[in-house]
Amino acid sequence: MKRYFPLLLLLLGLALIGRSLLPLRNPAAFDVVGFSRLPVLMNGRVKPMDTVARTSLLVLCNNVSNDPANSDPERSHRIATPDNRLLTPNEWFLDLMFDATKADTYQVIVIDNPDVLSLFHLQPADGLGERRYSFAQIQKALPELERQAKLAEPVESQARNAFQRSVVQLQSNVILYLRLKESVVASDRADFLGDLMDFQQSLPAGIEAVRAKEAKQPHDAVAARKLIDFGERFDRMAQLGYVLAIPPAAGESDANGWRNAGAALMETFQTGAVNAHVMAYAGLAHTWRAGRPDEFNEIIRLYREELQKGFPGALAKCDAETRYNNVRPFYTAKILYVLAFFGALCSWLYWPKELGRGAFWLVALAWLLTTAGILTRMWLEGRPPVTNLYSAALFVGWVSVAFCLGLEYLYRNGIGSAAAGLIGFSTLLIASYLELGGDTLEMMRAVLDSNFWLSTHVLTVTAGYGATFLAGFLALIYIVRGVFTQSLDKATADTLARMVYGIVCFATLFSLVGTVLGGIWADQSWGRFWGWDPKENGALIIVIWNAIILHARWGGLVKQRGLMCLAVFGNIVTSWSFFGVNLLGVGLHNYGFVEATFWWLLAFVASQLAFIGIANLPLARWRSFQTR
Repeated sequence: MKRYFPLLLLLLGLALIGRSLLPLRNPAAFDVVGFSRLPVLMNGRVKPMDTVARTSLLVLCNNVSNDPANSDPERSHRIATPDNRLLTPNEWFLDLMFDATKADTYQVIVIDNPDVLSLFHLQPADGLGERRYSFAQIQKALPELERQAKLAEPVESQARNAFQRSVVQLQSNVILYLRLKESVVASDRADFLGDLMDFQQSLPAGIEAVRAKEAKQPHDAVAARKLIDFGERFDRMAQLGYVLAIPPAAGESDANGWRNAGAALMETFQTGAVNAHVMAYAGLAHTWRAGRPDEFNEIIRLYREELQKGFPGALAKCDAETRYNNVRPFYTAKILYVLAFFGALCSWLYWPKELGRGAFWLVALAWLLTTAGILTRMWLEGRPPVTNLYSAALFVGWVSVAFCLGLEYLYRNGIGSAAAGLIGFSTLLIASYLELGGDTLEMMRAVLDSNFWLSTHVLTVTAGYGATFLAGFLALIYIVRGVFTQSLDKATADTLARMVYGIVCFATLFSLVGTVLGGIWADQSWGRFWGWDPKENGALIIVIWNAIILHARWGGLVKQRGLMCLAVFGNIVTSWSFFGVNLLGVGLHNYGFVEATFWWLLAFVASQLAFIGIANLPLARWRSFQTR
């Protein structure tokens, strides 16, 4: 049994990956999967409806799961309805756009602050999980919310109190909710398809009546009023609609031609015919409301065939992105990293050869899965792997785990696998938190729109971050094994010291080169090589601290334990440069202040200082040294 245990772990990992690769299935008779793959333009990028639905729920709910503790991926991405049904994000999105009255009863809007909740005369017990409420529950008090938001907006974000921050965030979420409803059909119309057919038939007479009215000639007042009412309704949709679901006409550029349904309908007054794509969405809305899946599915099929003629590339990417969203490679990789970490820990106590090999294979599987996820993101975005904090967290973990695989292949002592499992899981956990901000495949700011510098400066300096973190986590393994176990013999201690020293050398080189490249990019972008920006200072501090570690070791100022303490403090330095400088809310590299990030960062710093304190206990308290 012991001999086959690594194979069993490998098969378990492959089974987890295989489960995530199962074909997409419709939750009911409606072709929801086909709808989810339809292309739209949003935030400057063509993406599938599936991504819009998921990211919108992430923003509204902070987490798409009704139960944050729920780890089942099939259940955690569903929304509960008042009649106890569970909807996928795409089913919720279909109701929101096509049957808004029903969607308004779904509790998807988060209100955490009790003072904000009192604005709507609600109690925590009125919400799902005491924090999520429906649009119908808050609709009557929206004018008061708007008034409070206007009072809070002039206050600097860092100076706002908890009530003001909650009010501004809730107002933003409500606006998003309202704009999503008006993207393809009028939310207040029960039969928008019938309205459009009526509009098409009455358009010629209405135009003549309006022209006669403007010329102060006899005219059909009813026809003129009807046309004006349609125009006001379409203009409202054009102003509010967020999702640009109507593709450009032949000859128009992809970037500029996409518009929402309201804008496309306003064009009808010049063209004389309702846009066919708008009619397709109106047909989808009609059949969805009426509960006629066969007609809904046929419209989806015909509409995709029409899009295939003019936008085959966009459809291919949308299909791939929908598949990527459902595979969730980083979620599966997190599970594999946890299994590998505990397998490596157990290998220090039992079956070191077999469990160590199994943990190594699990780490390799998780790393390959992460690699596939990062490559897919690169293809979808057309960018290098690091473009924002989310992708930076992914890449830091990817680089660190790659080093760990190399260390484990060379030394085969379980240390590399344990470090890989811990770092891989931690960085993916951080990335999942950063994902709550919305679409992570966002468009680049103009000053950052350079694939060359993203491929050189950003990747180099991020690799330096990852190496510095890895050295710190290897040092943590040294401290934990030395103080709390008897497994740190002299050979293992010497091996860990060599690992940390070598990784710090790499981190110093890449941090230095990456910082210099960043200065050259800054000179090209802003006309100065160095400006003492907080982010620039943070990068410089990492270089200086790694240099201090090397010089302290070279000069004999520290030995093994001192080297490990300095490497652990490197975790603090790197986390400050990676996240801390953003909390200042100033500088050219500022990504915004997030209060929750501050407390997590503070807790991490405290934990690292605690480990440094433990490492400085007298050797008599180190269990491993008592056995030598």
